[in-house]
Formats: sequence, structure tokens, C-alpha cells
Amino acid sequence: MFKNYFKIVFRNAKKHPLYVFINLFGLAIGMAVSIVILLYVKFELSYDNYHQDVDRIYRVSRAWFNQDGQESLHLGHVAPPFGPLIQSDFPEDVEFSARLMGADPLIKNGENSFVEERFFMADPEVFDVFSWKVKEGEGKEALKEADGVILSESTATRYFGDQSAIGKELEMEIAGMEFTLQVRGVMEDMPENSHFHVDFLTSMIPVVQFYGGQEAFMGNYGSNNFSTYLKLADGVNPEAFEDKLAGMIDRHMGETGQGIPMSKTTDLFLWPIQDIHLHSNLDSEIEANGNIDYVYIYGAVALFILLIACINFMNLSTARSSLRSMEVGLRKAMGADKLVLVRQFMGEGFVMTFLSMIIALILVFLFLPIFSDFLEKPLSLNFFSHPEYLLWIGGIILFVGMISGSYPALFLSGFAPAKVLKGAFKAGKGHENFRSVLVVGQFAISVVLIVAVLVVIGQLSYMQNKDLGFEKEDMVVLPSNAAINENYLIIKDRLENQPGIIEVSMSSRVPSGRLLDSQGATTEVNGEMTQLNLRIADVHVAHNFLDTYGIPIVAGRDFDYQLASDSTEAFILNEASVREIGWSSPEEAIGKAFNYGGRRGFVTGVMKDFHFESLHQPIVPIVFMISQDRNNNVSIKYVAGKRDEVLAYLRGEWADFRPGYPFEPNFIDEGFNRQYEAEARVKTIFTFFSALAIVISVLGLLGLVTFATEQRTREIGIRKVMGAETSNILLLLGKDFLKLVAIGFVIAIPISWFGMDSWLQDFAYHIGISWTTFLWAGGIAGIIAAVTVTSQTIRAAWANPIKSIKNE
Repeated sequence: MFKNYFKIVFRNAKKHPLYVFINLFGLAIGMAVSIVILLYVKFELSYDNYHQDVDRIYRVSRAWFNQDGQESLHLGHVAPPFGPLIQSDFPEDVEFSARLMGADPLIKNGENSFVEERFFMADPEVFDVFSWKVKEGEGKEALKEADGVILSESTATRYFGDQSAIGKELEMEIAGMEFTLQVRGVMEDMPENSHFHVDFLTSMIPVVQFYGGQEAFMGNYGSNNFSTYLKLADGVNPEAFEDKLAGMIDRHMGETGQGIPMSKTTDLFLWPIQDIHLHSNLDSEIEANGNIDYVYIYGAVALFILLIACINFMNLSTARSSLRSMEVGLRKAMGADKLVLVRQFMGEGFVMTFLSMIIALILVFLFLPIFSDFLEKPLSLNFFSHPEYLLWIGGIILFVGMISGSYPALFLSGFAPAKVLKGAFKAGKGHENFRSVLVVGQFAISVVLIVAVLVVIGQLSYMQNKDLGFEKEDMVVLPSNAAINENYLIIKDRLENQPGIIEVSMSSRVPSGRLLDSQGATTEVNGEMTQLNLRIADVHVAHNFLDTYGIPIVAGRDFDYQLASDSTEAFILNEASVREIGWSSPEEAIGKAFNYGGRRGFVTGVMKDFHFESLHQPIVPIVFMISQDRNNNVSIKYVAGKRDEVLAYLRGEWADFRPGYPFEPNFIDEGFNRQYEAEARVKTIFTFFSALAIVISVLGLLGLVTFATEQRTREIGIRKVMGAETSNILLLLGKDFLKLVAIGFVIAIPISWFGMDSWLQDFAYHIGISWTTFLWAGGIAGIIAAVTVTSQTIRAAWANPIKSIKNE
């Protein structure tokens, strides 16, 4: 039976190669895109599933709230006491708790040294929570020793080659201190689909000592630098358990100075470990997360493109119905019933789908490595390691075959044999209307994708070019250390003597980073000292920081080197702080008493609001204060066009300032651009997939127009003999198709506006969707459709009318 279906398909390919090519190529592209995006979606949804009892593992996060109850900060890290306190307060609910603290120390092995970013100090219980496999040496026991370190397999190979790493020593330098570590274990590399990765695991014991001992460590609720994970007991309801955490906070932290329970100002939340990668995106994450919205978007795009390809198949099959009407009539007259014919045409549809899948798999194997590298995801279509992929392929063939073949089969099998054999066959109005609906749907989808591309391009351009309120260009940042901090003024003068360097400053954080530091504040409001129930982020800076970055003062003055009190008592706020505190203007804030953390002083200046963080985030209240020991970033403003010269000079200087460390310059403008990498990928993917959607739609339109002109060859010849102009012929043949494209454009407008407006809401600052965006999208789709229609109809219009009439 299938042999006959293959014969029919190949005969059609010989007689009508254009239609068969359009169907095969269109379906192949649609299925190839679907397979690639399914692989991406599967990978994104698989994060952290490799852990045993994964449904019982949760991460603890901490949020802070302003006086109006609004969330002002939500961290994926918490303070060190919370993990142990949760386990001790609720032993029946929590089996294990474990903390990790990340760092980026310098690791030395002989003459080789590396700054390691996947370095963690951890509780031994991490091996009770996570399913990490130790390949050699110790696991949990290694973290009970102060000098114990566990390496990942790849890291052990990187440092020690083929030799066993167990018992080997490494030197570590961190925060100006040096330690000797002994390798006590080697564990498997973590899978790529982990929300964080570990190359080094060391003991938490030195961290406890750094914080001043166990008592001070367990009493520190302000150092929120610890990723804390729980393994709940079997059967515990996580929502009900989360509700208990507010009471625990009040038991151990008490009340604020105003008698407000601490759980009203800060609270803890539980995140299923499987949800962290796609749903978390908090203000501090160990590694950059994905976004569930993009999983939905890419999935929808794949479905759209597959539907466009299926629509092409249905349209071309039904449009060419008259060519097979005699066949259907004869077979019915010979006794074939409708079910037999449906089975035949469905079978032909499945054969076409099967052949298209072969082409699709070739396309996938050719282009998947490129797509994988672009997304930075290890995607592969390996049937040996993932035999379930064969079920996917079968499912796609079944879905596409049913969708694309069902309507043509029902349509073709429904011909009345008497009418067909008499030559009186004509497709019904309903079928014509349905085909028109399919064309409208095709171009509506294409216009939606074009609008999406234009909006994403506009938003990305807006973010990259918006005036952030300070000078981000020609600014390089280098890491500091204790020696640089102590000799800052000497180093500053030395660097500024280089002709390419304009100014040098220091700070605890730099623009493009996150504002994660804050302390409690009290200030003078309406003549009284009032504790502020709002979060004001702090940045410790050198005196000339505002001048270096070109941040304007709107009231008061900048920090002054000549005033010794500025180093201990002066505060500069931004305009957002003034508004949130309740002062009527920046001028009113000047001179007000202001206490922040352990520092008492006065507001000496108010700076203009500027975007310290990316445009995903709103401008928040900020306070600047002078500090020297907390400044771990050196900001260097250089002359435009002298970047290479300045970097070459700085490379040599930093080798003296930070011996043994690699030279790692960071540029402020590039830092902001890195914040928008996800949007840049969306732009590229949308552009590519929109182009594919348009190509498939145009192929379908090309087939329909070509067939329509072939069917009306005699009519065109007669009209030309009767004196019709070429323009009249073009209008006659093209108006119906272009009308359908116009209807698709109108339908696409509200759909695309709703979808892209929802996407833009994820940004604190974003563009509006202009009506010109829809005009551009409609114009692009219209021009492409018009060129396609015209290219075919003009051939018919220019043909010799006598020849056309004779051929007919």
C-alpha cells in the first residue's frame, strides 16, 4: 500500500516539480525548526533534574519590604544563620540544610596561577542535599577539615594532568590572606543543565573564623552572601512550611526599633530547585538564569512556522484539486468508497511528511551545532543516548501528517463522480473561503513575527543608546586589593600622569553592576529624627567619583578633599532617595542629619538620578559615602581613541600592583551591553525565524499564484486579444491574493501589539509601540507578497495571447 503512495508522490514530482518542491521544502523547514526548538526547550526544562529527590530540594531566598509593603530587594542569597536555624526549629520538616559561599580567589600551583570563579566554601551537608558523585578520595569528610578541597574532574586535570590529584597541595590567596589547600577529593563535573557549577569546594571552617567565630557567625543577619538549600522531609507541603518561616524570623530577630516585627520588613521564601533556572532571576544569582518567557516564545515561534508549512500543503493540495478530480471520479465510479480515498490521500500526505522529515533531519544535523553555539547550550540530536527522540520524530510526523493531510483528503474524497465525469466539477465556495482563511492566517503569523522583530530591535537600540545620566564611554574598571587601597592617592597621581588617562577613582560597586548593599538609615523629617522603613542602597566611593563619571549635582556640593569631615560624615543622595524619604525638593535635603549604618553625619549633596543598573531595573534610592577599605574597583577615565595605548600601560602597572593575578579589564559600556545579551539573542532568533516564516509563506503564495495563472491562461489570452492592458491583467490576477495579505495584516495588528506590549513590561524603561512599526511590518509583508504575485502574473500577462488560446 505505502509502495503505491510512494509511486504516486514520485509521479507527481515528475509532472509538477514546483509544487512537490514547495511542499517538501516548506514542511522540512517547519519540522527542522520544531526539532531544534524542542531540543532547546527540553534542555531548558531539564535543569537540576539529575538530583535524587529533586522534588524535595529547595533554595531559600530573602526579600526586604518598604514601609508600604512593597518589595524593595529580593536576594537568592541569605544570611548565614538561616539555614541552621530553619533545620533546628523545624527538625520534623527539614532533613538537611547546606550553605555555599562563592568567591573568586587566586589559586597557585607552582608558577601557574588562575583566578577561579567557580569556587565555593560549603557545609559538608551539601553532599546530603545534592547528588554529586565523588570519583576519588573523600566527599563530605573532606569539608570537615579546614584545609580540605574537592576538585571537579576537569579542574583536577587542568592542574595536575594525568596524575592523581589526591594529596596534592594548592596555594590560595583571598582578601589579602594566603592559605594552603590539600586536595582530598575529586568529583564528577556537574552537568551543563545545573543552575550553578562547582570547580572547587572547600570547607566553611575558615569562613566562620573570618566572621569572628561561630557565635558571631550565627548572629550575623546582615551578610547575605550564602546560597542556602534545604532538603525537606518526605510529604512536607512546601507552601505550608514556607508560611512558618515568618514566625521563625520574629523568634530570632525580634522587632525593629519602632516595634514592628522583623517579618514585616524581611521574609524568607522557598524556591524548588527545578524552578530556579527559568523562574527565579532574583537580585543575586550564582549564575545567569534563563527565562521561561523565552521558552514559551520560542515554542510558539516553532509552532507558528510548522503551521505555516502545513497551511502551504493544504492550500496547494486543495488548489490543485481539479487536476485530480477525474481520478477521484473514476475511482468512485469503479466502486471505491470515501474511506478508501481518504486513506489514500492521507497516505500520500504521510509519505510527503516522511520525505520532508528526512530532509528536516539533514538540516538539523547541519545547522544544530551553529544554533547550539549561538545559544551557548550543548544541544544534540543523539538517538543512541536519547532513544525517546525517535518518539518525538514519530510524533511530529503524525502531527504534521494529520494536520496537513486531513483536510485535503476529506476535500478530494468528497467529489461527486457524476459531476466530475461530466466535466461540471467546481470547488465549492466553502472550500475557496477556507483556503482564503489559511492564506490570511499565514500572513497574519508572518506579520506578527515581523512586528516582534521590529519591536525587539527598537527596544535593544533604546537600551544600548539611552542617555544613562553619566559618562559610560571610555571608562575601564580594574579590580583593587588592600595594597592599592592603602596607597590609592599615590597610585592615582601615578596613573593620571599617563597622557591617555584623564581621571582615576575608586568605589565598592560600579555602574552596570547590581546595587545589593544596604543598611538601616535614620534622618531628619519634619524636624524629628525618623527611622526610614525603606531600602537605600549604598555605594562607597572616593572623593572624585561623581566627577570621574560625570554625574551632576543638583543641590549642595560634591565631596571635598580639603574637608576632613567629608570622609566620615558626608552623604550624597540621589533624587530618588529625596522623593522616597518625603522631602519636598533636593534643596530641602541639604544639611539634614543623616545616619546610615554605623555612620552619623549630614546630607551634603543631592545628585541627579542616573541608571546605575540596567534598564531592566528602576532607579532606586542610593547613598554615596567616602570609604577606603571597601573600595574594590578602580575606575579609570581615558582619552577617547587611546584605549589600546592605555591598556598596554595599565597591563604593566597592574602586574606590579597585583602580582600573580591576570590582567582583567572591564569596560562600563560593555558591562551594560552584557546585560542585554538575552534580548540580542531574541532579536537574532526572531529575525531568522521571521525570515523563514516569510520564505515558507512566499513559497506557498508562489505555488498558488502559479497554479491560478495556469488555470486562467485561456482567459488571459482572450482578454489580451480584446485589448486588455498588462496592468489590467496584473490587477485581475493579483488583487485577490493581495487582499488576503491585507486582511492578514489587519488581524495581526492587535495580536502583535498585545504580545509585544506584554514583553516590554519586563523592562522598567522601554519604548512604546508606534503605529509606524505596524506600517513597516505590513509594508515588508505586502511588498514581498506583491513581488511574488507580480513575478508570476506578469509572465502570464506578457505571454503571446494566440499561443495561450491554442495551448488551452
